[in-house]
Amino acid sequence: MVRKSLRAIGGSWCVIIPKIYLEELGINPVLHDVNLEITDGALKITKAEKAE
Repeated sequence: MVRKSLRAIGGSWCVIIPKIYLEELGINPVLHDVNLEITDGALKITKAEKAE
């Protein structure tokens, strides 16, 4: 587990996701969008399927 701090950007907050995690999920931040979902009190991030 990696502990990260949140950072303010405009009216939102962000967390930097390590590249190795994105690679493991098959997410290229230039090419892919992600879905955010709250499940059992945890934030879940998954690669979004391409709309056809």
